[in-house]
Amino acid sequence: MLLKLNQLIVKAGHQLLIKDVSWSAYKGILAELGDNRSSRIGYSQRVLEIMAPLPEHQVAKVIIGDLIKVLLEELDLEFWSLGSTTFDK
Repeated sequence: MLLKLNQLIVKAGHQLLIKDVSWSAYKGILAELGDNRSSRIGYSQRVLEIMAPLPEHQVAKVIIGDLIKVLLEELDLEFWSLGSTTFDK
C-alpha cells in the first residue's frame, strides 16, 4: 500500500523530511499539492522537506522583507519581490 500526500499531517512548527526523491517526483508533488497550501515545500539534493511554519515565522519574514525593500529603495536598486520560487534550471 502506498502512502498518499493527503494522508500526511505536519503540525505547525514541525517538518517532515523524505529522502531519495527525484526532481520529477518533486515537481509532481508540487503539482498535486497546488499553490494554495499552508505548508512550505523545499527540495535539495534528493531530500524533500515539508514544513508547517508557525505564525511568528511569517511575521518575521514580512518584517525582514519590508526592511530589505526599504534599503533597496533607498539605494535606488531595482529588485523584484518574488516570494517562493522554484528554479528549474
